[in-house]
Amino acid sequence: MTAAKHQMTRATGRRTGGRAGIRDVAAAAGVSITTVSDALNGKGRLPDTTRRHVRSVADRLGYRPSAAARTLRTGKSGLIGLTVTTYGEEPFTFTEFAYFAEMARAATSAALARGYALVILPATSQRRDFDVWSNVALDGTVVIDPSDHDPVVTELVRQGIPVVSDGRPGGSLPVTAWVDNDHEAAVTGLLDHLAAAGARRIGLLTGTSTDTYTRLSTTAYLDWCARARQDPVYEAYPAHDPCASAVAADRLLARADRPDAVYGLFDPNGTDLLAAARRYGLRVPDDLLLVCCSESGVYATTEPPITTLSLKPGRIGTAVIHLLIDAIEGAAGRAQGSHQVMPTELIVRASSQRARCPAPRLPHATLAAPRTPPAVDQ
Repeated sequence: MTAAKHQMTRATGRRTGGRAGIRDVAAAAGVSITTVSDALNGKGRLPDTTRRHVRSVADRLGYRPSAAARTLRTGKSGLIGLTVTTYGEEPFTFTEFAYFAEMARAATSAALARGYALVILPATSQRRDFDVWSNVALDGTVVIDPSDHDPVVTELVRQGIPVVSDGRPGGSLPVTAWVDNDHEAAVTGLLDHLAAAGARRIGLLTGTSTDTYTRLSTTAYLDWCARARQDPVYEAYPAHDPCASAVAADRLLARADRPDAVYGLFDPNGTDLLAAARRYGLRVPDDLLLVCCSESGVYATTEPPITTLSLKPGRIGTAVIHLLIDAIEGAAGRAQGSHQVMPTELIVRASSQRARCPAPRLPHATLAAPRTPPAVDQ
């Protein structure tokens, strides 16, 4: 080492050829390694001026704690799992949906801001998959839309791993905390919106699963129908099946009591309902009003643009991570049993607005069946 390089190393406190370590911070700050550790981890009885000085030096040197050292010191890996329960035998590629992609993006950023990394785990509903999960040392896990008595959540809790749910847990599911939307208020608001636009019989595309999103949304629809004195018109299908949405949309619009407005609970419902309406010669919004729950920007460019209900997954992703890390780091009083309810937003577009207001809404009105689509030559 030349004299110049030696002087530069002493002045900056940084190793040449590598990132600064805790010894470098201690040397540059003029304190012991123990003092650096206490100052950066909020431990010990140090004056505030000392803590600020050490942190300032660490920032200047670009010091980052070693993940391996943290694991040895705390027994924690710094890894958080993120998964979703699925309801069929086939894997559910949930990251392909806009809701989950936005939720995971926000969760990743929130985790990194607090010194953790997010691990996306395969969707599962089977305990046997823990043979794979056991290869990853997780400090905690976020589970999206758990079903009632979810075996995944039950097994995680049995192993002592904190679990925060994106979605209100059903039954006695033992999650540490949860974050969800007010689905009852959201569904009631959008049904009122459709009724104000002139809808006389509002239909629903819903799922067959037992997660609380599906159950609460469907119940809110049925309750609204009872108050409005409207006979419910709905079709249910397994939402994890990528082809089932189009089939259910076609069934709904082929009914003799066809609705003149439809709300679809899931992301593909908007495009599938629009395609089914065209097959039956129904004009949107003149003959059929449409709303679906989706975070996808595609619905702003369809013809016509489709009204969507946004569940604000970015806010939910951030909230679940903070609740989970509070639980991991021992802030049990703040985390255990906690829950947060997030607002939704109805993004109104042309599919749910008619140019002219039709006749007043009549309960139990009978609508003509749709025209039969032309036969296809084999």
